[in-house]
Amino acid sequence: MRITGGRVFDAQEGFVSRDVCFDGRLISNSSADGKTYDATGCYVIPGLTDLHFHGCVGHDFSDADPEGLEKMAQYELSRGVTQICPAGMTLSEEQLTKVCQVAAAHRRQDKVGAVLCGINLEGPFLSMAKKGAQNGEWLHRPDADMFRRLNAAAEGLVKLVSVAPEEPGAMEFIESVEGEVTVSIAHTTADYDIAVEAFRLGARQVTHLFNAMPAFGHRAPGVVGAALDAPQCKVELICDGVHIHPAVVRAVFKMFGPKRVILISDTMRAAGMPDGAYTLGGQDVTVKGKYATLADGTLAGSVTDLMSCMKTAVSFGIPLADAVRAAAVNPAKAIGIFSRAGTLEPGKRANLVVLDENLNLKDIFFRGEPVSM
Repeated sequence: MRITGGRVFDAQEGFVSRDVCFDGRLISNSSADGKTYDATGCYVIPGLTDLHFHGCVGHDFSDADPEGLEKMAQYELSRGVTQICPAGMTLSEEQLTKVCQVAAAHRRQDKVGAVLCGINLEGPFLSMAKKGAQNGEWLHRPDADMFRRLNAAAEGLVKLVSVAPEEPGAMEFIESVEGEVTVSIAHTTADYDIAVEAFRLGARQVTHLFNAMPAFGHRAPGVVGAALDAPQCKVELICDGVHIHPAVVRAVFKMFGPKRVILISDTMRAAGMPDGAYTLGGQDVTVKGKYATLADGTLAGSVTDLMSCMKTAVSFGIPLADAVRAAAVNPAKAIGIFSRAGTLEPGKRANLVVLDENLNLKDIFFRGEPVSM
């Protein structure tokens, strides 16, 4: 297949006029099958990678339900998300073990849908004071042995683990697992100095920046200020139009630069579903429009898929090339799959999306084949 006439995303140049070819499952320098696709007036971008979402279409990763996980992967693919790293909630070790085992089995069986490239353990090593929508009954002190048991159950699929660095044993945890997994600061009361120390010891990411952490103040810059001063650190941003004000989204891209921002959806099971009553981590959630909240009004994730988040970022004034980088390139790098995903270079997977001039999904190609939407 040769895709012609489109404005093609290039990680170095932004959008350029060139063809994209693929034979079989990989992007190539030329195409031998003689087929062409006219993308005139359209944008051609890599398939996106969502490294932080909990569920969609009525299912949740934490359910540890094989059929549900398969349906989630299929939905994500239909939205142009071709790689997924679903996130678990704060649950018992027994349930998290089941979640990891189901994910590993799904990966081995090469199920239909977006490729499961990893697992994101958002809980349970978090702060009670900033637990947000996490279930406080299952919070646990940072425990490297527990993490390793879960990663063994996942057959090495855990790519991200969140931790509140002020918790007892957290610094030792970060230092112990550094090199085994990317540690992300999350659901925390940490001040600037504590966060700086966490980054020094090996933390490399911040989970949903601004949410469930101290505010960025001019005398108390907190985790946000520490992340800004740590050039190796990437920051996640929920750009659903609810969690972060448009001006703050613009500020983050200006402060951190487009190479350090990772757009995430943080969706829960109501994504792709009508308004109503749902659950997240065993807690009741009410969904109305773009808002998913607990009974006390706490935001409980989002209901907006990553492609829509990327489009929302553009509506807030983020250049399209920067938004694509934050939704495709940066997350692929963060979970170690950039050698095979994230850009449209020869040798990478033929996972790509065609958007019309209004950034609406027009066509999706996955492993070189068109996807029904």
